[in-house]
Amino acid sequence: MNDETTPLPPATTDAQPTPAALPTALTTRRRRGLQAVAAGALAATGIATGVVIGAHTGSASAAVAAPSAGTEPVVTFGRGPGGYGGYATPPGYGGSSSTATAAGTATADQVVGVVDIVTELGYSGGEAAGTGMVLTADGEVLTNNHVVEGATGITVTVLSTGEQFTATVVGTAPTADVAVLQLSDASGLDTVQLDSDGVELGEAVTAVGNAGGDPTSTSAAPGTVTALDRSITASSESGTDPEQLTGLIETNADVQAGDSGGPLFDADGEVVGMDTAASSGGAVQSYAIPIDTAMDLVGQVRDGVDDATVHQGLPAFLGVSVADGTGGATIAGVVADGPADQAGIGAGDVVTAVGGTPVGSADDLTTALAAQDPGDEVGVTWTDAAGTSQTAAVTLVAGPAD
Repeated sequence: MNDETTPLPPATTDAQPTPAALPTALTTRRRRGLQAVAAGALAATGIATGVVIGAHTGSASAAVAAPSAGTEPVVTFGRGPGGYGGYATPPGYGGSSSTATAAGTATADQVVGVVDIVTELGYSGGEAAGTGMVLTADGEVLTNNHVVEGATGITVTVLSTGEQFTATVVGTAPTADVAVLQLSDASGLDTVQLDSDGVELGEAVTAVGNAGGDPTSTSAAPGTVTALDRSITASSESGTDPEQLTGLIETNADVQAGDSGGPLFDADGEVVGMDTAASSGGAVQSYAIPIDTAMDLVGQVRDGVDDATVHQGLPAFLGVSVADGTGGATIAGVVADGPADQAGIGAGDVVTAVGGTPVGSADDLTTALAAQDPGDEVGVTWTDAAGTSQTAAVTLVAGPAD
């Protein structure tokens, strides 16, 4: 039997509204081109999108047992108070136990090359906070995809100097929970030091990050490597749409919400992984993406790869929330002044084709839009409330980070 763990919610820097029940397409995870957002009268959206610390969960946690040898933990996450990818911290999260070593404040050496990341969630009126690592002196930053997902604006603070920069999304690998950012007009930044030897079972490590979203204190959680090459199964709160992260480093470092995207250091102060997920309750189990795995994806982003796994820039955006309907994708809501709104598509209409490709469901619409880029003009066919079929050329815009 699989053990169950629950990923931590993100740290938030401001109060956020409670979302209503979401249409089917809003719970689709890690699909580039997902056109589900909230604005105006639409409910604040929360999209379950990965095995994460720092985002995408909001339900109360339950105590879990440490996984037995050979088992795969099931990391279940859901939607909670918050916005598009950003959630408040509910009671019960924290992944602590009586055997965990309490996290302390990071040293000056441990924050070199580490940044705080605050994202503006413009379609839900909230903010979320996470962590990242500076890879180049001109401001290339590595973080988790879930830290920036849904972001319409990103502000990054360099912890060692206090400098602040705006950031753009260069590329993402959503299914691996990796994102690459670029800081605007940055130069001369100190970078993290990456390990090239990997880690061993029992090795001492320290997880550093923006635990709790506290801008005045960066935490350092000591621990040891308890397992290697771990796989965890991520699913929505209902247990649907399962997805795996593989090859992870498992530790007993007591990572917290907001640590997502932060470095997992070895005893020499070199980065061996990127903090990504943790258990809640019971024995501490935290998970990090090996830095070699993350940097392989960074290399693909740098090389301009744009495929089913690696995405360049921001996704194309139609500006609707959708649900499965009869004979197409039913529009549940429309972003004011977005591409769909400007084309005359309204709530209750049913999209039946995009670019001449038939659309029979919300997933079909997501898939069709995933093949487009911001700025593309595409024909959208829909059936309105009166049963009349209409077609319009719609110019897609850049959406929130995916």
